[in-house]
Amino acid sequence: MSSTSLSFSSSIFPSPIPHAKSKTNPITRNSLFLCSLSASASKTSASSFSLSSSSKNSPRKEDEFPKELFLETMDKTPFGKKKKKNKKKKEKENNAKAWVRSLPETLSYRIHKKQWIIALELFDMLREQPYYQPREDTYMKLIVLLGKFGQPHRAHQLFNSINEDGCESTELYTALIAVYCQNNLVDEAFSVLDEMKNLPRSQPDIFTYSTLIKACVDALKFEMVELLHGEMADRSILPNTSTQNIVLSGYGKAGRFDEMENILSSMMESTTCKPDVLTMDTVISVFGDKGKLDMMEKWYEKFLGFGIQPKTSTFNILIGAYGNKRMYDKMSLVMQHMRKVRCPWTTSTYNNVIEVFAAIGDDKSMESAFDQMCAEGLKADTKTFYCLINGYAKAGIFHKAISSFSLAEKLQIPRDTSFYNAMISACANEDALVEMERVFNRMKEQQCQPDNTTYSVMIGAYRKEGMNDKVYYLEQEKQMMITDGGKLNEPEEAIVD
Repeated sequence: MSSTSLSFSSSIFPSPIPHAKSKTNPITRNSLFLCSLSASASKTSASSFSLSSSSKNSPRKEDEFPKELFLETMDKTPFGKKKKKNKKKKEKENNAKAWVRSLPETLSYRIHKKQWIIALELFDMLREQPYYQPREDTYMKLIVLLGKFGQPHRAHQLFNSINEDGCESTELYTALIAVYCQNNLVDEAFSVLDEMKNLPRSQPDIFTYSTLIKACVDALKFEMVELLHGEMADRSILPNTSTQNIVLSGYGKAGRFDEMENILSSMMESTTCKPDVLTMDTVISVFGDKGKLDMMEKWYEKFLGFGIQPKTSTFNILIGAYGNKRMYDKMSLVMQHMRKVRCPWTTSTYNNVIEVFAAIGDDKSMESAFDQMCAEGLKADTKTFYCLINGYAKAGIFHKAISSFSLAEKLQIPRDTSFYNAMISACANEDALVEMERVFNRMKEQQCQPDNTTYSVMIGAYRKEGMNDKVYYLEQEKQMMITDGGKLNEPEEAIVD
């Protein structure tokens, strides 16, 4: 078997990344994390799992892993069964390849493949056909696609066609507002809101206001949030749990914990806007990201007392928070509890584990976690390969970082700005400037927009080598993107297939 392919021929899966001999981190695989599943452990329910009752970490040196943890238990875990391929489905797919698609089908395919430039050209062709019938869902898909690729002005231009076709609706206007908000054009989004108020068939609803509230929260414009709440009250539009969850997240990220707890308290007393498991996830995620694990545990217990049952996503948040603080005993305790209550480990669960190993450059343990994830039939995603690339770069194994990058493309894993930035940073650290430029060109070929991090890393690498012409070119390109209305913020959803 080729060393760069995934094997499903045995219960112990070789890593798809070439396993060249490398220096092992002092924190070795046998000292890694997994919860040992004791045969004598009594069965518990998800609601009975309490963070406050967990045992304290035993005395050990800082950053040292416990003795009986993750990788040891993974070997004892029954692997998921491999799904058999459906022969009829495969034949159907093969037959479909020979089918000549109609223009609407081709348009739908290009939208699905996130090829927005070709999709817009096909849509213009479709509108010229005599059989053309306007469809709101087609407009919706195009607007959402343009938003993901940072094309708010093209989305606005698309509305000229929407008006001509008579497809105006609250949903389409809300989608346009979402595009502006995604691209930090909040003023333009409010202009669309004002326009909606004068359209009888496209009046703003709770989803419209929730979209704007999220944009204001992300921009830390909390005074605008209050104004929107007032406008909603005037229109008799009551905030729902989802709207409040958005505000909670914003207050938490801004460190305004008093306001956050006030909203939580009011939700718990409300009869129409009660907290749900997403509220639970939002709150513990905020405190976990801020490193306030005592508050995270406090509110986790409160939600349990309120009768809210944690889900897989909740446990994954806890695992990530403990992993970031290198509290491996508690991290493994949560994972152990998930096994006990038959709450399956997901790709996100394994990503948290891989991320912890990547942070310390422990490539062997990282690979073992990745192999186990594949063995359980779980598919790697963008974050998986992002962590693998970072981990190999941290361990100084550059050729494996390149292998991970190539494997992600081969497996058609969605690639976003963060993914490309990870590979560009790995190249910069190794002074592999030719490879770095190749990755950058590939990024642009896939219509994945560079951000501040992309340009900062590349400019720094070229400046280090005295390549001033390259530095000048990138600085000019960056300025041109800003002038043309492109966004250069932290990476969001510029995902490509």
